[in-house]
Amino acid sequence: MSRPSISEISALIADLTDHRKSGVGDYRELMNRKADLLERIAADQPGNTEAAEVAAAARARADELKSTD
Repeated sequence: MSRPSISEISALIADLTDHRKSGVGDYRELMNRKADLLERIAADQPGNTEAAEVAAAARARADELKSTD
C-alpha cells in the first residue's frame, strides 16, 4: 500500500466540501475513499497507533454505510 499523494487528499477534501455545500457526490463512496486514504496513511506509519485507530474507525463507518444499501 502506498502513501496517498497530496493530490489524492486534496481531491477528497474538495469532493467532501462539494458534498457538504451542495450535496454533490455519493456520501458512501466519499466515506469509503476517506477510509482508504486513512488506511494507507496508517500503513505508512506502522508504529502510529493513533493513525491505526482513526483508520479503523473510518473503515467501520464506511462499512456501516455500505450495509445500509
